[in-house]
Amino acid sequence: MKILVTGGTGFLGAHLLPLLLEDGHTVRLIGRTAPSGELPKGVEFLQGDLKDRALVRAALEEIDAVYHLAGRVSFRNKDARQMYELHVDCTREMLRDIGKMEKKPRFILMSTSGAIAVSKEECTLNEEADYPLEVVGRWPYYLSKIYEEKLTLELCRKYEIPLVVLNPSLLMGPGDERLSSTWTVAKFLQGDIPSLPGGGISIADVRDVAQVSFNALRAGELYGRHLIGVNLSMKDFFERVSRLSGVAMPVFELPKQLNIWGAKLLGKWATWRGQEPTLDAQEVEIGEHWFWLDSQKAERLLNYRPRDVYETLQDTIAFILQRMPPGKLPGTKGKLEKLRDN
Repeated sequence: MKILVTGGTGFLGAHLLPLLLEDGHTVRLIGRTAPSGELPKGVEFLQGDLKDRALVRAALEEIDAVYHLAGRVSFRNKDARQMYELHVDCTREMLRDIGKMEKKPRFILMSTSGAIAVSKEECTLNEEADYPLEVVGRWPYYLSKIYEEKLTLELCRKYEIPLVVLNPSLLMGPGDERLSSTWTVAKFLQGDIPSLPGGGISIADVRDVAQVSFNALRAGELYGRHLIGVNLSMKDFFERVSRLSGVAMPVFELPKQLNIWGAKLLGKWATWRGQEPTLDAQEVEIGEHWFWLDSQKAERLLNYRPRDVYETLQDTIAFILQRMPPGKLPGTKGKLEKLRDN
């Protein structure tokens, strides 16, 4: 098959690409940033923005399947418009272009578990849950992804485009060059999380998600959503990271509202000093919610087999340390330095 991957030079794309090539497919990548080094045989790269309609139409020529991975993760309100343009506007125009094609390619949308499984209370949700608009309404990233998912489902049905929606949770593992997904671990290693969040997190190893994405080329429920991830309490998550890295757990464990209020106060203090806050208040608020999900559907239909969480976190920490300047490491009796060297 000839496959188009948007955002193919990102965290997930870098792990998906080898699987597609090993299976004999040719791959066309489209992205704003050119990949470093020489492209593997069977890969074509088109550099540009998804807002460039001519470029996107050229990228879609003779394509049998599309992996729509392009996205931006930010929890800052000032980035809301850019995320809406990418996730909603660009996706809408791409699907309209596909709708005009005689042969409709299989469309695999990389959504997020946060478009389904988010709650103010401790609970585990599956694909039957409604969009949590009341919960995520103030968070532009998740809101834009919900709009993208709803739009994609509507237009793919309208144009009879075969669609599979994947909803992975927070991606962890090696290779996150921009720290767009593994920022939680990076902030912990730097000592930038002063108080323990009280919610529940779900994480997914990027290598497992790449395998599930590859499987979606031939499997999965058409026009169906598929949750992917492993559930942990925030306390359990950070305890595991602490045990692997040697970085001490946060000193404080405060009530939800006090955590959020404290983050807002620290943010204002940093702004007053002309500095960038180390932790955004919205990030703290998100950490006080529950992102637990039921991944049985992905296990059954897409052969999702999550690896051990310790392996995922160990590899995440090791990769981040390779990129982190020595001066950024807090005192850890040499354990982080040893992990970096390995």
